[in-house]
Amino acid sequence: MTGSVGDDLFAQHSEGDVAGDLQPPLAVRMRPRTIEEVRGQSDVLRPGSPLRRLIEGHAGAAGPLSAILWGPPGTGKTTLAHLVAQAAGRTFVELSAVTAGVKDVRAVMEQATRERSLYGRQTVLFLDEIHRFSKAQQDALLPGVENRLVILVAATTENPSFSIIAPLLSRSMLIRLTSLDEEQVGQVLDEALSDERGLDGAFALEPEARDHIIRIAGGDARRALTTLEAAAGVALDAVPAGREGQTVPITLELAEQAVDQAAVRYDRAGDQHYDVASAFIKSMRGSDVDAALHYLARQLEAGEDPRFIARRIVISASEDVGMGDPTALQTAVAALHAVAQIGMPEARIILAQAVVHNALAPKSNAAYGGINAAVEDVRAGRGGAVPAHLRGSGYAGAAQLGHGAGYRYSHDEPNGVGPQQYLPDDLVDAEYYRPTDRGWEERLGPRWRELRAIIRGTRSGR
Repeated sequence: MTGSVGDDLFAQHSEGDVAGDLQPPLAVRMRPRTIEEVRGQSDVLRPGSPLRRLIEGHAGAAGPLSAILWGPPGTGKTTLAHLVAQAAGRTFVELSAVTAGVKDVRAVMEQATRERSLYGRQTVLFLDEIHRFSKAQQDALLPGVENRLVILVAATTENPSFSIIAPLLSRSMLIRLTSLDEEQVGQVLDEALSDERGLDGAFALEPEARDHIIRIAGGDARRALTTLEAAAGVALDAVPAGREGQTVPITLELAEQAVDQAAVRYDRAGDQHYDVASAFIKSMRGSDVDAALHYLARQLEAGEDPRFIARRIVISASEDVGMGDPTALQTAVAALHAVAQIGMPEARIILAQAVVHNALAPKSNAAYGGINAAVEDVRAGRGGAVPAHLRGSGYAGAAQLGHGAGYRYSHDEPNGVGPQQYLPDDLVDAEYYRPTDRGWEERLGPRWRELRAIIRGTRSGR
């Protein structure tokens, strides 16, 4: 193509916003090209580590092993897979478990066979979000991984123990990546501002804005770069006429306009799900109502099923509050039923009420401890035959066996209770329930002691 029209068109592309629109995202442009450019993950990338040997393409008796990269978003899983593929003599194939199926996996295996047979090249298969693969789809990977037909580099944000089949785990290295710390996220931002692949010195990020982006990134390098790019766009739009071409400042106000909500780090099927749920329960148990509400909000904002949360509250009401405040269980059960009928977003109000009740209630695990102690005795084989006077006597022949003989009917006794052996002979002195002196249970203590004395014959009823 020749002529002035073509020249003008390309000039517009080089100077205007159109060229910027055609660029890959900043996070893609700034993807590390070498191990030295990777921020964080120093433990798994130390010299001699299996992952580093895999990236550097070491050969010999200890051949390359497939790897499962497990970590939060933005910690470098895709980057590390690309670095593995850069080793000499490797073919790189990338699949996403969101769209790929068994047919795609088999096609990769056939291609890998040709590459090895015709050219002697290894194939690196990068499978993103492997936790989305079904068991059958993961099974299709096994022959290729087993025979090292492919070097599988699989990425997941969810705990592999819950989402990846055991045979595949046993044939791969499990490499856990961690979120970047604030210093490392800051380094990522600084490099993106100055590097020619990134913003190439066109923007100046003010310290307060830098701190804000680091804070909301939550250790996620990709989120930090995405936020920086968005803030740069807002800053560019705010440049007064006549000041084009100068370094554009990115202020805190502009960064806040770009994004004002921190990421919620939570995966509903793996370890973070259980970590947050655990912190939620322990905060109610510890009577920290503010922490309990925080973890409630964190679960709800991450899309957790409110019915799951309600069930946890019911368990806590009995396990941790118990007879310290028996009404906590009533509130929790009512919340469980109400949440099922109401749904979100109003269900959050009902859950909050039950959480506050649990957190502020006097605590007693006496009932919980009592059943655990009783179960321990039963599992240990303690507890002999049911005493004869307690055995069923409502069938033919029971009387001849002595069943029910000597049983004392409680309603005929003074105050409805009298001396009688209820436990088996070998557990006659067992004491499972031991009330505390907290809350409602403080009132139960004297009655418990009086009843126990009457039943076990250490005093007479009045």
